[in-house]
Amino acid sequence: MTVYKLRKDERSAVASLLMTVVRALIMVTMFYILFTVLGVRTSPIRGNFIVYIMTGIFMFMTHNAGIQAVMSAEGPVSALMKHAPMNTAISISSGALAALYKQFLACTVLLLFTNTFLEPVNIEHLLPCVAMFLLAWFSGCCIGLVFRAAQPWWPRGVLILSQFYMRLNMFTSGKMVVANTLPHFMLRMFDWNPLFHVIDQTRGFAFVNYTPHNSSIMYPVYVSLSLAMIGLMGEFVSRNSVSISWSAGR
Repeated sequence: MTVYKLRKDERSAVASLLMTVVRALIMVTMFYILFTVLGVRTSPIRGNFIVYIMTGIFMFMTHNAGIQAVMSAEGPVSALMKHAPMNTAISISSGALAALYKQFLACTVLLLFTNTFLEPVNIEHLLPCVAMFLLAWFSGCCIGLVFRAAQPWWPRGVLILSQFYMRLNMFTSGKMVVANTLPHFMLRMFDWNPLFHVIDQTRGFAFVNYTPHNSSIMYPVYVSLSLAMIGLMGEFVSRNSVSISWSAGR
């Protein structure tokens, strides 16, 4: 099912993976040009500027990809559920794993490309950064699970709310700012978002000269676990209530 998820949007799995890499490359290039136009050519944290951009972009894209993968997974009334071994748990898990695989591949390819052809990439603590990458994905999947549980009851409204949240992450994820430099009144605009904490902690592990003081590792963990429990209970209720006739008039 994970392989099916990887290749269902394109004619081949390779094309699907290449498109993921291209999207990540476009995003990084766009923000690099944006910072160049604004006259900010150096990282607000003393260190590699491209690492500063990537620590924000990769976490942001992985978080949103997790939300989209879980929300778009096949539901209980899908034709795939007619196969006896198939169930929604497999559908959700395979969609989430496919999203993680694609984003991890894109991240690895762009880091190797940058290190080989542009400039050396220096990440101080690599394994904790990978753990933060997984936390960004996991938190996105948990939020997507909540949206998925509510979607059968209000399809258009939940779709709009999920898109609004993902667009809001462009600003509230904090990928363009450094938490330690924010005044207290601005910090309140960001610190509710678990992705903000993930990105700030990632930069603390990636840069030797940066120690996060306004974010926490445990906050996104607790929020993700809480949302996962709510989403699983809601998905159970929706799965037992939804009927194919609900969408017959749409």
